[in-house]
Amino acid sequence: MARYTDAVCRQCRREGEKLFLKGDRCYSEKCAVQKRAFVPGQHGQKRRQKASEYGIQLREKQKTKRIYGVLEKQFRNYFKKAERQKGIAGENLLILLERRLDNVVFRMGFASSRKEGRQLVTHDHFMINGKKANIASMLVSIGDTIQVKPGSADSPKFQELKAAGAYKTPPEWLEVDMDNLTGRVLAFPTRENVDTAVNEQLIVELYSR
Repeated sequence: MARYTDAVCRQCRREGEKLFLKGDRCYSEKCAVQKRAFVPGQHGQKRRQKASEYGIQLREKQKTKRIYGVLEKQFRNYFKKAERQKGIAGENLLILLERRLDNVVFRMGFASSRKEGRQLVTHDHFMINGKKANIASMLVSIGDTIQVKPGSADSPKFQELKAAGAYKTPPEWLEVDMDNLTGRVLAFPTRENVDTAVNEQLIVELYSR
Protein backbone atom coordinates (compact mmCIF):
# COMPACT_ATOMS: atom_id res chain seq x y z
CA MET A 1 0.00 0.00 0.00
CA ALA A 2 1.41 3.40 -0.99
CA ARG A 3 1.59 6.33 1.39
CA TYR A 4 -1.46 8.62 1.39
CA THR A 5 -0.83 11.67 -0.81
CA ASP A 6 -4.30 13.26 -1.07
CA ALA A 7 -5.40 16.27 1.01
CA VAL A 8 -4.84 15.35 4.66
CA CYS A 9 -7.90 17.33 5.74
CA ARG A 10 -10.02 14.62 4.10
CA GLN A 11 -8.64 12.18 6.66
CA CYS A 12 -9.86 14.35 9.54
CA ARG A 13 -13.27 14.67 7.94
CA ARG A 14 -13.44 10.90 7.44
CA GLU A 15 -12.83 10.35 11.15
CA GLY A 16 -15.23 13.13 12.13
CA GLU A 17 -12.70 14.91 14.35
CA LYS A 18 -9.50 16.92 14.21
CA LEU A 19 -6.38 14.76 13.90
CA PHE A 20 -4.10 17.83 13.86
CA LEU A 21 -2.30 16.77 10.69
CA LYS A 22 -1.59 20.29 9.40
CA GLY A 23 -0.06 21.99 12.42
CA ASP A 24 -1.27 25.49 13.31
CA ARG A 25 -3.89 25.49 10.53
CA CYS A 26 -5.88 22.94 12.56
CA TYR A 27 -6.34 25.53 15.31
CA SER A 28 -7.60 28.21 12.92
CA GLU A 29 -10.95 28.93 11.28
CA LYS A 30 -9.53 27.47 8.05
CA CYS A 31 -9.77 23.95 9.51
CA ALA A 32 -11.80 21.78 7.12
CA VAL A 33 -13.49 19.90 9.97
CA GLN A 34 -15.06 23.15 11.17
CA LYS A 35 -16.04 24.30 7.69
CA ARG A 36 -17.35 20.94 6.42
CA ALA A 37 -18.20 18.67 9.33
CA PHE A 38 -19.18 15.65 7.22
CA VAL A 39 -17.30 12.82 5.56
CA PRO A 40 -15.80 13.54 2.12
CA GLY A 41 -17.38 12.15 -1.00
CA GLN A 42 -20.61 12.43 -2.97
CA HIS A 43 -22.80 11.03 -0.18
CA GLY A 44 -20.89 12.54 2.72
CA GLN A 45 -23.79 14.64 4.04
CA LYS A 46 -26.19 11.72 4.29
CA ARG A 47 -26.85 10.29 7.75
CA ARG A 48 -24.40 7.58 8.75
CA GLN A 49 -25.57 4.16 9.79
CA LYS A 50 -24.76 3.14 13.34
CA ALA A 51 -21.34 1.47 13.37
CA SER A 52 -20.91 -2.11 14.56
CA GLU A 53 -18.48 -3.02 17.34
CA TYR A 54 -16.00 -4.14 14.68
CA GLY A 55 -16.54 -0.89 12.77
CA ILE A 56 -15.78 1.19 15.87
CA GLN A 57 -12.59 -0.78 16.53
CA LEU A 58 -11.51 -0.47 12.90
CA ARG A 59 -12.13 3.29 12.85
CA GLU A 60 -9.97 3.72 15.98
CA LYS A 61 -7.11 1.83 14.34
CA GLN A 62 -7.45 3.87 11.13
CA LYS A 63 -7.53 7.10 13.11
CA THR A 64 -4.35 6.19 15.01
CA LYS A 65 -2.55 5.22 11.80
CA ARG A 66 -3.49 8.55 10.28
CA ILE A 67 -2.42 10.58 13.30
CA TYR A 68 1.07 9.04 13.27
CA GLY A 69 1.34 8.63 9.48
CA VAL A 70 1.98 4.89 9.63
CA LEU A 71 1.06 2.30 6.99
CA GLU A 72 -0.86 -0.90 7.77
CA LYS A 73 2.12 -3.29 7.72
CA GLN A 74 4.19 -0.95 9.89
CA PHE A 75 1.31 -0.53 12.33
CA ARG A 76 0.76 -4.27 12.66
CA ASN A 77 4.48 -4.77 13.31
CA TYR A 78 4.38 -2.12 16.04
CA PHE A 79 1.45 -3.94 17.63
CA LYS A 80 3.25 -7.29 17.53
CA LYS A 81 6.28 -5.69 19.18
CA ALA A 82 4.03 -4.04 21.80
CA GLU A 83 2.46 -7.41 22.62
CA ARG A 84 5.88 -8.97 23.25
CA GLN A 85 6.90 -6.22 25.67
CA LYS A 86 6.10 -6.23 29.38
CA GLY A 87 3.09 -4.19 30.41
CA ILE A 88 -0.18 -3.31 28.68
CA ALA A 89 -0.09 -3.90 24.91
CA GLY A 90 -2.17 -0.84 24.00
CA GLU A 91 -0.04 1.52 26.05
CA ASN A 92 3.14 -0.07 24.70
CA LEU A 93 1.85 0.55 21.18
CA LEU A 94 1.34 4.27 21.79
CA ILE A 95 4.76 4.59 23.43
CA LEU A 96 6.42 2.97 20.40
CA LEU A 97 4.61 5.37 18.07
CA GLU A 98 5.64 8.34 20.22
CA ARG A 99 9.29 7.24 20.04
CA ARG A 100 9.38 7.54 16.24
CA LEU A 101 11.84 10.23 15.15
CA ASP A 102 9.26 12.11 13.05
CA ASN A 103 6.99 12.32 16.10
CA VAL A 104 9.83 13.34 18.42
CA VAL A 105 10.94 16.28 16.26
CA PHE A 106 7.28 17.35 16.12
CA ARG A 107 6.95 17.08 19.90
CA MET A 108 10.14 19.10 20.33
CA GLY A 109 8.77 21.89 18.15
CA PHE A 110 11.21 21.32 15.28
CA ALA A 111 8.26 20.66 12.93
CA SER A 112 4.72 22.04 12.84
CA SER A 113 3.17 18.59 12.29
CA ARG A 114 4.19 14.94 12.19
CA LYS A 115 3.92 14.99 8.40
CA GLU A 116 6.31 17.93 8.20
CA GLY A 117 8.56 16.20 10.72
CA ARG A 118 8.70 13.15 8.45
CA GLN A 119 9.61 15.33 5.47
CA LEU A 120 12.33 17.21 7.35
CA VAL A 121 13.83 13.97 8.67
CA THR A 122 13.91 12.27 5.26
CA HIS A 123 15.42 15.41 3.73
CA ASP A 124 18.37 14.96 6.07
CA HIS A 125 17.99 17.97 8.38
CA PHE A 126 18.62 16.16 11.70
CA MET A 127 21.32 14.33 13.63
CA ILE A 128 21.05 11.95 16.58
CA ASN A 129 24.07 11.92 18.88
CA GLY A 130 26.07 13.71 16.19
CA LYS A 131 25.31 11.16 13.48
CA LYS A 132 23.07 11.44 10.42
CA ALA A 133 19.45 10.49 11.09
CA ASN A 134 17.18 10.48 8.04
CA ILE A 135 14.83 7.57 8.76
CA ALA A 136 11.49 8.82 10.09
CA SER A 137 10.62 5.49 11.75
CA MET A 138 13.80 5.36 13.87
CA LEU A 139 12.95 4.81 17.54
CA VAL A 140 14.75 7.16 19.91
CA SER A 141 16.28 5.92 23.15
CA ILE A 142 16.75 7.51 26.57
CA GLY A 143 19.70 9.89 26.49
CA ASP A 144 19.58 10.49 22.73
CA THR A 145 20.33 14.04 21.62
CA ILE A 146 18.44 15.26 18.56
CA GLN A 147 19.89 18.27 16.76
CA VAL A 148 19.05 20.26 13.65
CA LYS A 149 22.07 20.08 11.36
CA PRO A 150 24.22 23.25 11.45
CA GLY A 151 23.75 23.69 7.71
CA SER A 152 19.97 23.67 8.14
CA ALA A 153 19.62 25.68 11.34
CA ASP A 154 19.92 29.07 9.62
CA SER A 155 17.29 28.31 6.99
CA PRO A 156 14.10 30.43 7.05
CA LYS A 157 12.07 27.32 7.89
CA PHE A 158 13.93 26.52 11.09
CA GLN A 159 14.17 30.16 12.09
CA GLU A 160 10.39 30.32 11.78
CA LEU A 161 10.01 27.16 13.87
CA LYS A 162 12.45 28.53 16.45
CA ALA A 163 10.34 31.68 16.86
CA ALA A 164 7.11 29.67 17.18
CA GLY A 165 8.72 27.12 19.52
CA ALA A 166 9.57 29.78 22.09
CA TYR A 167 5.89 29.74 23.10
CA LYS A 168 5.49 25.97 23.22
CA THR A 169 6.15 23.58 26.10
CA PRO A 170 7.54 20.12 25.24
CA PRO A 171 6.22 17.02 27.00
CA GLU A 172 7.86 15.97 30.28
CA TRP A 173 9.89 13.18 28.71
CA LEU A 174 11.72 15.57 26.37
CA GLU A 175 14.11 18.45 27.01
CA VAL A 176 14.45 21.19 24.39
CA ASP A 177 16.96 24.00 23.85
CA MET A 178 15.14 25.99 21.18
CA ASP A 179 17.89 28.61 20.92
CA ASN A 180 20.31 25.95 19.71
CA LEU A 181 17.66 23.74 18.04
CA THR A 182 18.65 20.72 20.09
CA GLY A 183 16.69 18.36 22.30
CA ARG A 184 17.27 15.33 24.50
CA VAL A 185 15.20 12.28 25.41
CA LEU A 186 14.96 12.24 29.21
CA ALA A 187 12.76 9.15 29.51
CA PHE A 188 10.31 7.04 27.57
CA PRO A 189 6.81 8.52 27.58
CA THR A 190 4.11 7.07 29.81
CA ARG A 191 0.45 6.83 28.85
CA GLU A 192 -0.19 9.96 30.90
CA ASN A 193 2.32 11.86 28.73
CA VAL A 194 0.49 11.00 25.50
CA ASP A 195 -2.22 13.55 24.78
CA THR A 196 -3.33 11.89 21.54
CA ALA A 197 -7.10 11.27 21.61
CA VAL A 198 -6.93 7.51 21.04
CA ASN A 199 -8.67 4.60 22.77
CA GLU A 200 -5.90 2.04 22.38
CA GLN A 201 -7.97 -0.72 24.01
CA LEU A 202 -10.22 -0.78 20.93
CA ILE A 203 -7.14 -1.49 18.77
CA VAL A 204 -6.11 -4.34 21.08
CA GLU A 205 -9.62 -5.80 20.82
CA LEU A 206 -9.51 -5.51 17.01
CA TYR A 207 -6.23 -7.40 16.69
CA SER A 208 -7.38 -9.98 19.24
CA ARG A 209 -10.28 -11.14 17.06
